[in-house]
Amino acid sequence: MSDDFRQKLIELLPRIRRFALSLTGDLDSADDLVQEACMRALSSASQWQPGTRLDSWMYRITQNVWFDRLRAKKVRGEVVDIDENTHLSGSDGRDIVETRSTLALVSEKISGLPMDQQLLIGLICVDGLSYKEAAQSLGVPIGTVMSRLARARASLNEAMQPQYPLENTAPGGKRNVGNH
Repeated sequence: MSDDFRQKLIELLPRIRRFALSLTGDLDSADDLVQEACMRALSSASQWQPGTRLDSWMYRITQNVWFDRLRAKKVRGEVVDIDENTHLSGSDGRDIVETRSTLALVSEKISGLPMDQQLLIGLICVDGLSYKEAAQSLGVPIGTVMSRLARARASLNEAMQPQYPLENTAPGGKRNVGNH
């Protein structure tokens, strides 16, 4: 294993971490995922071919580790951490609660998307890869990336709309109160 390989891997860590966070939705789980992916990469360094994209190789390893964990989770069942149920505090708790609630809802809605769409949200929207880079990383045509991402965005947009639209709205979106 060359020092060049190790240096490139170190430079990729922030991107791999963002990708892992987009998959897990939790910073601690993301860090664990990155650690395991790096361990697999280091133990399989001889399989990486210089001149090919290390980032694509690392995304694929991270994705495979994540899939392995999901399969294992189905077998074991979900583990709940009781320490996560803490009360929020701060100078303006309403803003914090609203922001965290929205973030939790978005994370939940992303988790409900098909896995191929979740991966694209992570690679493109979180990590900032281009469509072409995401296509190369996942080994799919760019048109597939575009259509899956469009479906993911449409699904998220629909899921984030208010559950019960206002009835009796006047032009301009103002509600007519008492005029039934």
